[in-house]
Amino acid sequence: MEIITHVNDDIHIAEISSSELIIKNVEDGLDMMGNMYYNGYDRIIIHEKNIIPTFFDLKNGMAGEILQKFSTYRVRLAIVGDFYKYPGQALKDFIYESNKGKHVNFVATVEQAIDVLSRG
Repeated sequence: MEIITHVNDDIHIAEISSSELIIKNVEDGLDMMGNMYYNGYDRIIIHEKNIIPTFFDLKNGMAGEILQKFSTYRVRLAIVGDFYKYPGQALKDFIYESNKGKHVNFVATVEQAIDVLSRG
């Protein structure tokens, strides 16, 4: 796992890069958030490919539990990927509603992630 630091307008954003799955369960998500926060990052980019696909099945509650912690602790997260390959209207609605806010955003590119995480 590699952490790439992006700086935009004095805002430090951690991009987590890996060839392996980073989030396989709720504990992995919380550990990742805690480790990044401990290292001084409150804005994080992670790639969809580094998250177990079952995360995107909202029925199991994994996404909700992890993302609620990010909101509670005011750690902003951008997930980069192609989410429309996942079936179901519930995920599309969840992404739409999340993207209206500031804490968790789903975007297509790292550049979009940096942009959204750099805003107030």
